[in-house]
Amino acid sequence: MLAQAPRTSLADTAAAGIRTEIASGRWAVGTRIPIEPELAHRLGVSRGTVREAIRTLVHGGLLEVRQGSGTYVLSNVDPSDSLHKLRRASLRDQFELRCALEVEAARLAALRHTADDLRRLRTLLDQRGSREDAQGAAGFIDRDMAFHLAIVDISGNLALVETCRFVSGYIRETIASTTGDGPPEPGEDAHRAIVDAIASRDPERAAAAVRAFMAPMIAALTPTTATTTTTTTS
Repeated sequence: MLAQAPRTSLADTAAAGIRTEIASGRWAVGTRIPIEPELAHRLGVSRGTVREAIRTLVHGGLLEVRQGSGTYVLSNVDPSDSLHKLRRASLRDQFELRCALEVEAARLAALRHTADDLRRLRTLLDQRGSREDAQGAAGFIDRDMAFHLAIVDISGNLALVETCRFVSGYIRETIASTTGDGPPEPGEDAHRAIVDAIASRDPERAAAAVRAFMAPMIAALTPTTATTTTTTTS
């Protein structure tokens, strides 16, 4: 018997009860969950509340409704829980994640880009300008992000595109950190080196260009271990 939902936020609490069943493994990925009347009985809520909870979980990617068949567990990883954990990640962690994603994006872009893709990247780089432009820091962050996400798009990897979209708020945070007193902002030359490496169709050169681009920012956020030397006198 599932724990009955309290009379406040019924749909949210019902969704939480379903999440608990999935997370515990009692409802494994690929299995069909109980039908609406049974769920309503277990949770102590109306069928309408169950439908609302299911819609929430379908939207969140945990459940999948198959017409004429029922509702199935699509994933046991709750995106909202992942986002909550990501909020606790340090800025260095976020830069390291961004580096991993953009290295692979550049590598694939080098293999798959078209002439139009290169023109698009160069146009976005020209439009990027600097943070001192009239639109200020917010406009600069938008333009810089548009350039980097274009590389991800050109990679042609839908999973990579959607992953970057999922963490786009954290990518924006890393860019914003370079407009203040945080890690050093890579200049136009560092950005243009990535475009030139992609244009070369050499995937390893493209990957290396992104690593070189990210390295100073990650280094600036990496604590250094102070070493002390002691001298002895006789």
